[in-house]
Parts: sequence; C-alpha cells; structure tokens
Amino acid sequence: MKLDKIAKPMEIKYIPVDEITPYEKNPRINDNALDALVSSIEQFGFKQPLVLTKDKVIIVGHTRLKAAKKLGLDKVPCVIADLTKEQADAYRIVDNKSGEESTWDWEKLGFEYVKTLEEGEVDMTAFEFDIDAEAVIAKLEAEANMNMDEGPNSGESLDEHFKYECPECGMRFN
Repeated sequence: MKLDKIAKPMEIKYIPVDEITPYEKNPRINDNALDALVSSIEQFGFKQPLVLTKDKVIIVGHTRLKAAKKLGLDKVPCVIADLTKEQADAYRIVDNKSGEESTWDWEKLGFEYVKTLEEGEVDMTAFEFDIDAEAVIAKLEAEANMNMDEGPNSGESLDEHFKYECPECGMRFN
C-alpha cells in the first residue's frame, strides 16, 4: 500500500463544541475517564484532536468533547475524516478496542512515574495510578546496591556493568 494513501496530510480545524454531534450509538462508556482527562487537558493542553465525519459527528473523541465542555471551551481541535459511513463505524470500534489490547510494563511505568513525581512539575494525583512510589524507589536502590556488591562480570569495567544512571542523583543501576 502506498504511503500517500494511508498517511494523507491532516488539517486540524477548530470547531465550536456546539456544532459537534456525539455519535448516538457510541458503544464506549467513558464517564469514569472524564475527570482524569479534564486534568490532563488542564496540565498539558488539548493535544489530541477529535476525529469527525463530514457532518461533524464524532468518530473518535467522545470523552475529549465531554472534557472540553466541562472546561468551558468554545472550540476544540478536530480532523474531518475522509471515510465512508461503514469505515467510520469500523474505525470507531477499532480505535477503542486497540487501547484495550495494550498492557503496561509495570517496572518501566513505575520508574517513569517515580521520575515524574520527583521532578514535581506535574500533579499526578488526578490520574489514579496504583503505584507505590516508595516501593519502586526501594527496589531501584536495592538493585543498585546488589549490583554494586556483585561487582562487574569478569573482563567488564564498572562503567559497562551498569545500564542506567539517574540524571538527577547519579545513582547507577541495571
């Protein structure tokens, strides 16, 4: 398949929220995600446009529209999809389903979460991650201490032994 057929340039249009129609048969129940999305938009801005039909019916972005209304936004970024009705119906389902297929690498998530907390720029409390930050820090410190006790493998320098180094404190670990 040619790239120009699947990666057409997208034009972002700012459309008044009162001109956008939610798809009345939207099968996704999304109210539980609303407060976290409102907080995300407040902290990071509106970074993901809604995807609409030519008639301004939502294909993807029902929760983003609810969040925009809750925030009192007049307009939201949108992309008008050049899809048939059947394609729009299928895309609406596939887009929602694909998120369910993803899983977390809990160790990497824990490290990234702790790093974000330590940087202190973003309020993570609204996002309700079930991560024990103290346990993650203790695990990282224990692994670093264990690796230091073991020493490098034969023929391996100390610098080669450690895979990661914290840019803030200089702690090295695997």
